[in-house]
Amino acid sequence: MAAESEMAARRKAAMTVLAHAEAADIAERLGAIDVPAHQALREAENGLVMVRGRIGGDGAAFNLGEATVSRAAVRLATGEVGFGYTLGRDFDKARMIALCDAMVQSRELAEAVEMKVLSPLRGSMQGRRRQRSAEAAATRVDFYTMVRGEG
Repeated sequence: MAAESEMAARRKAAMTVLAHAEAADIAERLGAIDVPAHQALREAENGLVMVRGRIGGDGAAFNLGEATVSRAAVRLATGEVGFGYTLGRDFDKARMIALCDAMVQSRELAEAVEMKVLSPLRGSMQGRRRQRSAEAAATRVDFYTMVRGEG
C-alpha cells in the first residue's frame, strides 16, 4: 500500500513539472536518455473540458467555459502504461508526457528520467518563478501612515 501511494506521489510530481514545461524543453531532455520501445495505446487527440468556477471561496460552482486539451496514452515494451494530458492542442507534448509517465513507473528507467528530464525541468521552472518574483518585488510599494501629533 505504501509503495502504491509513493508511486502515485512520484507520478503526480512528474506531471506537475511536465505540464508546466515547454514541449521543446521536454524533447531536449528526453534526447539525453535512451527512450525504450513503446507503442501508442491512444494516439494523441484533442478534446474539450469544462472549466468550473466559484465566486468567492464558498459560492456555488458554475460553468465558466471550455478549454481545449490534448491527451495520449503509451505502453512501454515492459508493460508500464503512461498517460499524458496538456492544455491546448500540442500532440507532441501529450505524447512526451505520456512516455515520461510510463518511464517514471519503470524501476529501470525512473532514476534516469528523474535525473535527466524532471530535475533539470524543475530547476528551470523554479528559476523562472524566482525571476518573476524578484521582478514583482522590485515594483512593490510599501504604504504606511504617519500619525500627526495634533489632536
